[in-house]
Amino acid sequence: MRSVDEHLASILAAVRPLAPLELDLMEAHGGVLAEDVTTPVPLPPFDNSAMDGYAVRAADLAGASESAPVTLPVVEDIAAGDGGIRAIAPGHCARIMTGAPLPAGADAVVPVEWTDGGTVRVRIGRAPAEGDAIRRAGEDAPAGTTVLTAGTRLRAPQIGLIAGVGRRRVLVRPRPRVVVMSTGSELVEPGSPTGSGQIWDSNSHTLTSAAVEAGCVGYRHGMVGDDPREFLDQLDAQLVRADAVITSGGVSMGAYEPVKEALAPLGTVTFEKVAMQPGMPQGFGLVGPDSVPIFALPGNPVSSFVSFVVFVLPALRRMQGLPVEPCVLSAVAAAPMRSPAGKRSFLRAVLSRGEHGGFLASPVRAQGSHQLAALASANALVVVPEDVTSVEPGTSVDVLPLSPLP
Repeated sequence: MRSVDEHLASILAAVRPLAPLELDLMEAHGGVLAEDVTTPVPLPPFDNSAMDGYAVRAADLAGASESAPVTLPVVEDIAAGDGGIRAIAPGHCARIMTGAPLPAGADAVVPVEWTDGGTVRVRIGRAPAEGDAIRRAGEDAPAGTTVLTAGTRLRAPQIGLIAGVGRRRVLVRPRPRVVVMSTGSELVEPGSPTGSGQIWDSNSHTLTSAAVEAGCVGYRHGMVGDDPREFLDQLDAQLVRADAVITSGGVSMGAYEPVKEALAPLGTVTFEKVAMQPGMPQGFGLVGPDSVPIFALPGNPVSSFVSFVVFVLPALRRMQGLPVEPCVLSAVAAAPMRSPAGKRSFLRAVLSRGEHGGFLASPVRAQGSHQLAALASANALVVVPEDVTSVEPGTSVDVLPLSPLP
């Protein structure tokens, strides 16, 4: 029986980052940067107004108040995108819009709310400080600054920043394409009626969603029966669109194990017992002419999901050029927990904030590998080491969060 660490190490040794591609920005969304991005110009590129108002010389409004307003002539309007050369002389002002370039001579912007809104002459009832409501050139980033580094996930703000420095295309590691297949003749598509001995397929939905949450493109292939030849035929058909394949079911020691029967003879996929609970039966290897990684996970819903978190997620992160180390937090056990000797347990728990700001881990009541409702109520996995069989309340435990922290 292999340890969790040994099985994970063998997976990570076989998985490589995807080759970078230069993509248009909207195609790059969700990918991981494979280059540093610098700005060729200051951000913003010129001094501009932070609001609608009046560009002024602050000295002209010294002492202005509601009871003693100052009136200035308005010499021109300056709109956003105005490319003209503008300037204001002492004792004058210009009406200016948000984002418009600041005219020469102006050193403050008075918001419309401080004025009577005049277009020829404007009465101003408050005195601005020099620099008020002005966005200075380069205050976000000077020219030549590295604004994003390789290894950054490109989400909406990052895509906007790349566009803002004038780039239309960028070098990224694309989102891995992950095909998910459930096996078992007992499985029925959700929404269809079930017969005697049948259940609705949940695993392919769970695992495809987990792959998407990991930054991948998920393809849910659906269910395959217990015929190894049928499984192999359908797998071959899916490899053309897969950077990785995840299967669930068909890997245990009993009869009717189509994944194991189909893949073991290939010699490139290994099936073994891993000293963990849940999720002991595991398979991993490379298939097809492109050596696509395949993760053969157990069929029980909780077992397959925990296996994804422990083994598949680090591999998918490596494919994206991201760090593979999991986010492990320290928490205090809120209730007693039990674990079998010699196995690393991943107990479903609810992570919450304790009295003094630390984390409190409360195990859910049902810990069976088939109990999907209990898994759905958890937001963390408590990791109990192989040499620990009992965790008492108040003990410090390691926790893998499954969702954003409370």
